[in-house]
Amino acid sequence: MACLKIFSGVFPEIMEEIIRYLRNDFSTLHSCILVNRFWCRLTIPLLWEDPFSIATRNFHFIEIYLHELNNDEKTKLINYRMKNDIIPLNTLFNYSSFIKKLNTKHIIYIIEIWIKEARSLTNKDRAGYKYKECTRLVYEFLFKIFTNNANLNTFEIVLMGYRWDFFEDIFNISLSNPNFIRNIKNLTLYVSYKNAVTTIEYLRIEQFLSLISSKCNLITSLDLRLDYNENIINNDNNIFKKFTSDIIKSQNGIKKILFNGDSFDILDKLYLLKNLNNPNLLKTIIFNEINFTNININIIEILEKLNGLESFHILNCKLNFDNIQQLINITKPFKLRSLFINMIVVNIEQFQLLLEVYGKYLENIKFGKLSDNESKEKLINLMIKYCPKIRYFELHKSVDDRNIHSTFNLIKNIGYNLNYLDINFPQNFNLCSIILQELGQILPKKLKYLNLNIIINLNDFKIFLNNSKNTFIEKLLILNNNSNDENDERILIYLKEHNMKIKRLNYLAYVKGNGVNLSCMKNEAKEFRSYGIQILNYNDSSIQFVDFVKEMY
Repeated sequence: MACLKIFSGVFPEIMEEIIRYLRNDFSTLHSCILVNRFWCRLTIPLLWEDPFSIATRNFHFIEIYLHELNNDEKTKLINYRMKNDIIPLNTLFNYSSFIKKLNTKHIIYIIEIWIKEARSLTNKDRAGYKYKECTRLVYEFLFKIFTNNANLNTFEIVLMGYRWDFFEDIFNISLSNPNFIRNIKNLTLYVSYKNAVTTIEYLRIEQFLSLISSKCNLITSLDLRLDYNENIINNDNNIFKKFTSDIIKSQNGIKKILFNGDSFDILDKLYLLKNLNNPNLLKTIIFNEINFTNININIIEILEKLNGLESFHILNCKLNFDNIQQLINITKPFKLRSLFINMIVVNIEQFQLLLEVYGKYLENIKFGKLSDNESKEKLINLMIKYCPKIRYFELHKSVDDRNIHSTFNLIKNIGYNLNYLDINFPQNFNLCSIILQELGQILPKKLKYLNLNIIINLNDFKIFLNNSKNTFIEKLLILNNNSNDENDERILIYLKEHNMKIKRLNYLAYVKGNGVNLSCMKNEAKEFRSYGIQILNYNDSSIQFVDFVKEMY
């Protein structure tokens, strides 16, 4: 009786929490829409929070947004040979009001794909079609719609030199309606210039950074990166340094900062932490591609003044003996949660000391190509001894057929804590065969993510599926580096059969040996859905380590 009351809407707060728990399970959310009107009203906002990042490759949602255009604006689209009936006459919800996250690069990319499907062209018209002009028009329309309706939580602005005109649209729209950016809590600004920066571009970046520092004071997560040719911009007049400092000073509650390895000196970045209004609120620092080896600074002196710091993450950074020793000597209970080791030579004794201090906290780990097999073996054994809580682990380069079984022991030792497993061996046939034959029987009962970028032998794959029949995999990604077409067809059949009696997969992304993505094969994708498997695009679904860490902490 109590459950019936909850599901029927008598206790809407409880039902809303239940639906929110499913926010990343898009297949289940789509099913929830069909239950009743109450469930539909709770579910729709979640599905429309960030549609540009959902990896289903169905971009018809753009047409629903464009329903809000006036007649003159719709006429402009038709002039670009859009299909007359592509924009719906009515919609059930004000969908643009639900959007919480925008990434400018994703939007441009998706619009470009959508235009190719939405236009009505003869073969004669295709050659002279003005794709860029049409893309920018749709881009401008969408941002105007979002400006009038959305309450953004996350704004990721990726500004590349050849996309300057698109940034100009964002700047003008934000300037005319600053409320659009006022409530942003997560800000990413990536500015990349490898060629000359014009005066107007330089001025616009300066004005936009100034606008953020003056209008946005609710930012809790900050990721600013400037990637430029040092011969172009004079460091004495570096707008990025000035306005990064201004942005940090203007915030009252920054909880997470990501420091990227770019042209902005790491010393300046670390000293920016002194500008925090409430340094005790800072919970997370992520260092990505930072070269610590050429700076003369005691990291401990800065980090230990951050009394609220709970975790830090070292991703693909260059560390020397002194840097690692400083980390070992930190006395405050900081938790090293992520470690991406990219060192050719590792001092095993020192690394053991590091793991003795931080191994019990480590949750995400990957390491690059090491110089000798003995170091690899020792490193794996140290992780078995000191790192029981690993959630994300990647196998690539550093593992070979001489230490693969030690790596299997590590996976087995981690057990149910392991949620994300990335395996990348696109060229080593013998190692791929060993992995497929032995991996399935050591996997935990449930995985949120498994990526197999390997060479697949058909018989080995059958063994893997049979051995992993007791493991539920939320999202399985496969990039098959075996170019045999018949091999691919049989693998897809095996995957359908694998999910036939007991549901073992929710999502599948598959790239055939010839490079064709299963998400582009509409009939196959439809058939997989009949087996309860949603098809995703491989490139859109594969974990990008830095983004993964940003999202999780």
